Amino acid sequence: MTAYLNALGVICALGRDKQNVARNLFAGDCSGVRSEAGWVAERALPVASVAGELAQIPEALAAQRSRNNQLLLEAGLQIRPEIDRAIQAYGRARIGIVLGTSTSGIDEASQGIAHYLREQRFPEGYDYQQQELSAPANFLSDWLGLSGPSYVISTACTSSARALMSARRLLDLGLCDAVLCGGVDSLCKLTLNGFSALEAVSNERCNPFSVNRSGINIGEAAVLFLMSKTPGDGHSIALLGDGASSDAHHISAPEPSGRGARQAMEKALRCAGLDASQIDYLNLHGTATQHNDAMESHAVAGLFPAGVPCSSTKPMTGHTLGAAGALEAAFCWLALSADNPGHALPPHVWDGQPDPELPALNWIDSRARLNPTHPRRLMSNSFAFGGNNVSLIIGDAQ
Repeated sequence: MTAYLNALGVICALGRDKQNVARNLFAGDCSGVRSEAGWVAERALPVASVAGELAQIPEALAAQRSRNNQLLLEAGLQIRPEIDRAIQAYGRARIGIVLGTSTSGIDEASQGIAHYLREQRFPEGYDYQQQELSAPANFLSDWLGLSGPSYVISTACTSSARALMSARRLLDLGLCDAVLCGGVDSLCKLTLNGFSALEAVSNERCNPFSVNRSGINIGEAAVLFLMSKTPGDGHSIALLGDGASSDAHHISAPEPSGRGARQAMEKALRCAGLDASQIDYLNLHGTATQHNDAMESHAVAGLFPAGVPCSSTKPMTGHTLGAAGALEAAFCWLALSADNPGHALPPHVWDGQPDPELPALNWIDSRARLNPTHPRRLMSNSFAFGGNNVSLIIGDAQ
């Protein structure tokens, strides 16, 4: 069954709606990644935050107030008309919600606990619901009044890519007629200090696949797709294939040969009924850590011996962790959409100095163009702690 991706709401360091995100993405705009102090002691670090005031959580849902849910609300408001039409067409019980997150409302929880340690009481407005991993899905269900299946997946940096896979499964099983799927993660001290302790955070803008790469930047984002069994109006874009593997090599380091990453890509190709030569573009996980980029280079070079146009978009958005899989799938969606009349592709922004130890890949710059002739197929990779690997293929619906 075709899983049509009929609407997209997105907010990240590149912009606060899909038109602005598309314009800045295809221009290779890295201005949303800014150095900020205060996240990690005695360090100023580049972070990719969403600037400005966010939409306020409705008063009736005050117990669910968190920056994470505010980002999610912003994405939801962008596609509220399409959601309302789906409710009218299918009913509230036939629309599911599957989201990925790693932070949920942990920042509010951290602040609440710090306040408790100082004052021996929690601050006004603190509620344990804010930090539950299920909080984003609970909030969306309550805000929209939906009663279909609703849950959150938390598999670190593959969370929201897995959410798209699970949403498709709900459609295939006949449990839903439409699913709101995607992911959300917000910047917080806990995450930044954790990655800093792993010595994985760069003091500069990240530089994926360069010989000079020195680690990740962290960002925040919310992404919501409306996935359905039936196409929407206009040009139809779909999730054509997906694949996952779990090589369980190490709690935080990837399997060096890229075996599990390649297995996920091969599964996605089989699911879509495609050969590697039919992929028009690959959005790499490309975190700019030593081990991830080395592993991914080997996996991609082995699967695509003739090469494939590819880039990492993390210098523009930071690594948005639980939201990254859906965000980078959204970039593939935008490349195929009416918001990209020039058929641009996301450029690979780096210092242009390849690592001689790694196989050469086909890096694209802002001059690259996607073939305007249908069908076009774009792949997006996401890899996570514990050897958790996901690959998605987004393309023109047949």
